[in-house]
Order: sequence, then structure tokens, then C-alpha cells
Amino acid sequence: MKEYRTIQEVAGPLMLVRDVENVTYDELGEIELANGETRRCKVLEIDGSNALVQLFENSTGINLSNSKVRFLGRSMQLGVSEDMLGRVFDGLGNPIDDGPEILPEERRDINGLPMNPAARSYPQEFIQTGISAIDGLNTLVRGQKLPIFSASGLPHAQLAAQIARQAKVRGTDEPFAVVFAAMGITFEESNFFVESFRETGAIDRAVLFINLANDPAVERIATPRMALTAAEYLAFEKNMHVLVILTDITNYADALREISAARKEVPGRRGYPGYMYTDLAQMYERAGRQMGKSGSITMIPILTMPEDDKTHPIPDLTGYITEGQIILSRELYRKGIMPPIDVLPSLSRLKDKGIGEGKTRADHSNTLNQLFSAYAQGKDAKELMTILGEAALSDTDLIYAKFADEFEKRYVSQGYQTDRSIEETLDIGWQLLSIIPRSELKRIDDKFLDLYYDPTVAEKE
Repeated sequence: MKEYRTIQEVAGPLMLVRDVENVTYDELGEIELANGETRRCKVLEIDGSNALVQLFENSTGINLSNSKVRFLGRSMQLGVSEDMLGRVFDGLGNPIDDGPEILPEERRDINGLPMNPAARSYPQEFIQTGISAIDGLNTLVRGQKLPIFSASGLPHAQLAAQIARQAKVRGTDEPFAVVFAAMGITFEESNFFVESFRETGAIDRAVLFINLANDPAVERIATPRMALTAAEYLAFEKNMHVLVILTDITNYADALREISAARKEVPGRRGYPGYMYTDLAQMYERAGRQMGKSGSITMIPILTMPEDDKTHPIPDLTGYITEGQIILSRELYRKGIMPPIDVLPSLSRLKDKGIGEGKTRADHSNTLNQLFSAYAQGKDAKELMTILGEAALSDTDLIYAKFADEFEKRYVSQGYQTDRSIEETLDIGWQLLSIIPRSELKRIDDKFLDLYYDPTVAEKE
């Protein structure tokens, strides 16, 4: 293997090596320092015979004249095997749970292969997360990409851990796994996730990749790709249903911006690189289902919106690529609603494909529409009450205002330990709809009203 002693300069995480031969973009390299220590790097750019490489570790101690660089002839790979289940790795795929090294069945390039759109099959099976605001109103479907938009200080970590612990494909004994990747999180958060998985035994069917805030930015960019490579292997080689949870995409995008700035690239919106859309799409589009394969990858990326701004480039671009969003609300959080999911601006574009008879229950679609409508009317009535006072509201308005409060308390707020089946969620929905006079429920078929509507509730109220 050829060694180069032609390091021209080191600037922050970047290093320029001159007079290289047959070196390609994204290739891995090793730097050997004068004291024998080796550090890893990867090629970011080739310009003639000059290679611009990025260091995984810091650049202190690299002496330009005494250090040697070797290029390994391959891009970054992950050794995959079913033994990964139940294990915790760092952002580069090294075990950090004191367990043995994985003996890989094969080694895979972490950039994966894009799925041919013609080979995709349509997402249509219901995934039960045990959370009413998601299952009942913004249903998650197998093979879907459904991001959670949060804001700093909101409990998205608890929600992510709850989904990872509770999610299941109902009515099948097909194997189900969770691949969890955390990027740029603190040690406390990392501890919370690992302990939360261990306590409930969910770790047995999970693979965790954890990149801490003090790890290098280039590792942060590799972490979700490591996780997706593990997920692709489990889904399409071992026929498992895999739920991939990525948190926090904002930290990932900031790492992308940091590296772009170090390369002196022309910045785009808010300083993020112009190719951020492409980069996120390459990652998100690895989820889905393939024809002829029984496994699937469903993805829940979680991102904190800087300054609670939905139009910020990260949530904006994510919204274009994915099929909906679950939005957490600061207002509900202040009221003590847990989890604080704001159902009105939330959306699952594929929910119609995963609900109904044989999937959830025949009345699901009707009740979903009526709950949305009644909650929206209730919120309007409450706003009116704030401006004009209670006396200005009609009797019907008052009923809707009461419905909105009850809906938040009983339907949305269920805590982080409650795992509700879809039947329980639908039944709670019916108890709430029974507060409203039957004549108002215009979005529900009479046959379902005869079956589930309880007029005694409205009379008691």
C-alpha cells in the first residue's frame, strides 16, 4: 500500500495531500504520526493529483514532514450480522457496550444503494405505536417516512423512546426490529435511551448507534448511514420489519454545514450547503418496501426546529421528502399534555392506506375525520371565548369548547408509559364524540353511530 509524505497543510478538520495517484472520492485513509499513532480520514475532494481529506479525530500532533498517509482503496463500511441486535455502537459502528466485536456475515458500503422507484411496493400495513394521537389520527404505515418536528426543550427524546419500545406490526408473528441512531446528543441523553431500552427488554430487538456531542462532525455524518446500512441488511436480507428512528436531524445538518464551511463552499440558505436537500433525500429515501421482499424499513426522523420555525431549511426540506409530519407543541407542553402532539397541523399522508377493516377497524376513517373537525371547532370556540367571554358563545359552541379540553386531556395526553391498542384508542374517541349531540356528527356513517355512539354521555354532560 503506497504511503505519502506529501501533506501540504492542515486547516481544522481538513488536510491537503499532494501528488496522490488513483485515489477516489469518499475513500478512507489512515494517517500515521511520528510516534506511531494512527488516525482515520476520508477523501472529500480530488483536484488533479491533490486530495483534500477530512480527519475523523482532531488534527493536533500532526507534523507535516514526519506524518505518513495511506489510502485504503475502499469507502467506509459496516460489518453486518444478526448479532447486532441487542447491541450498542458508536457512530462509526464500533461496539461501546463492553460486548465482543461483531463477526460480520458481510461488509457493506454505508452509502447503500438507492432503491429503484419501480421496485418499490406501496406502504399499506398499519404499525401500532401505542400512542393515540399517532395511531388514531396520524397513522404510521409500514414503509413510510414520518418525521417528528419538535423544538428545543420539548420531550421528543421521551416520545422517541416510547415509540421504539412500543411499536409493533399487529396480527403477524413476522420479526420486528428497531434501529435507533442518535446524533450529537449529550451523555445524559445517551444514558436515558440505553437505560430506557434495557429496562423494558426492548433492547433485545434493537440496534443502537450513538454519536455524542463531543464526537467529531464527520462521524455525525456517518452515524445515520451506519444505522440505515444495518436496517437494510435486517430488512432485505433477514426479512424483518425495521423501524429506524433518527434523532436529531438538526445536529446532523449542522455537522454538514460545519464541514461545508471548512471546505469554503458557497453557502445556501442560513449557511447550509446548497446540496443539503440531496443529502437528506439520499438518507430518507433508503426507507420503504421492495417488491419481492417481505421486509420493510419505516423511518421516523426527529428534528428540533431552530427558533420553533417550521420554515427553517431543515424542517422545510424534510417536509418535501417525507410523507407528513408529527408536530410537538410548546403550548400543549405548558398545559402538561404528555406527549404534547399538536394533531391539527400534524399529518400522515399515507394514513388512509393503513386504516379500515382488516387493518384497524371499519369505523376508523369516519371517527378520524369527525375528531379532527370537532377539535378544530372546539379550538375556535375557545379562542372566541377568550376574546368575547363565555356569554357570547352558543350552547353548541360551549359543547365544542368542552370537547377540545377533554380531547387534549383524555385522548392526546396519555403519558410516556401507556401503551394503547388501536381498539382502546378508537373507543376513547367514541367516548369523546358522545359528548357532542348526535345531530352534529355529520362525518360519520349512521351504521357506526348506531353501533358505537352513547347518547347517555351527552345527557350527563
